[in-house]
Amino acid sequence: MERIPRKSSLSCISFITVLTFLPLIFSCEKKTELVETGEGVKLKIELVADNISIPSGMAFLPNGKLLVTDRPKGELIIIDLKTGDKTAVSGVPPVTTQGDGGLHDILPHPDFEQNNRVFFVYSFKDENGFSLTVETATLKDNSLTQRKKIFAARPFYKVANFFGSKLALMDGYLFITTGVNKRMQDSAQLLNNHLGKIMRIREDGSIPDDNPFVNVPGALPDIWCYGTRNSQGMTINPYTNELWANEHGPKGGDEVNIIKAGKNYGWPIISYGLEYDGTPVGQGLREKEGMEQPIYHYTPSIAPSGMEFYTGDAFPMWKGNLFIGGMVLTHLNRLVIKDDKVVHEERLFQDKKWRVRSVRQGPDDFLYIGVDGGMILRIRPE
Repeated sequence: MERIPRKSSLSCISFITVLTFLPLIFSCEKKTELVETGEGVKLKIELVADNISIPSGMAFLPNGKLLVTDRPKGELIIIDLKTGDKTAVSGVPPVTTQGDGGLHDILPHPDFEQNNRVFFVYSFKDENGFSLTVETATLKDNSLTQRKKIFAARPFYKVANFFGSKLALMDGYLFITTGVNKRMQDSAQLLNNHLGKIMRIREDGSIPDDNPFVNVPGALPDIWCYGTRNSQGMTINPYTNELWANEHGPKGGDEVNIIKAGKNYGWPIISYGLEYDGTPVGQGLREKEGMEQPIYHYTPSIAPSGMEFYTGDAFPMWKGNLFIGGMVLTHLNRLVIKDDKVVHEERLFQDKKWRVRSVRQGPDDFLYIGVDGGMILRIRPE
């Protein structure tokens, strides 16, 4: 077992180092901040752990400890929420450190207490280029063992970006997001590859017989939907048992979508955004017959990341709300949902300039966010 030294970013020297990445609210003396939202909710923000460069994936274990992936380092970390101590998990496969590569996401099996299984997704490089793979493994005694690959994306990427790479589990099925970059963006509309898609497989990697393209000639049978640009957030709506995902637009046009079997989400044919040079995407269409409309979109882009529906009692006024990390516009996004429509939006902690990478509801009903540059933070009522 490898114990990671707790090098507190609250020391003045490391504070200056981290400051080159993003402003911190925490002084060198304190680990708690009292804030009030623009809508009058009083909150306490507590520093749980630090020195995690990009906390891409977060998941709670049944014992209350927190699993975190440090994406570019390819490290899997177990955090004790009471002490902030971090323990490195051994047995993690090598990842690519280039571009957007690394260890992207992790999920414990719903029966983790009985089987100790986890699912994780990472990007790697070999002589063919860059690709994504999903594995399942046993997590016990702070080590991954009995690893098994259950999904491999194809074709290989030429550049290490737009991996997407989020996981969600529902009713015995595993969903996997992938992205598609500019030079290959038309691939998102083709069913012979995994680029710009969401896949659905069984927990052992086998293909469900009722996947929408199983009997379509030339189509990959694990595809669940297509035409997505780069989904870095995906979650299950616990109130409807539907799959939701967000999607990065180019210059504007980030989306929140309800994911349905066999549906085409339009990229790069329709978009509410523009190309990075300001020109229209394709023919400049925002809608087209046979292509799904988002339930919400953001312009300018917030660069959405992890997402979570809140179901707890600690914040009764937020029950049923959808929380999404905002990276470019540096905030925690709160959406009020009614009948699958967004009726209100609030942007939390904008003054902190945090690139919010991940968000989870804890077993204590508090919200936990991972912030690029190092921090895991707990949000609780004052």
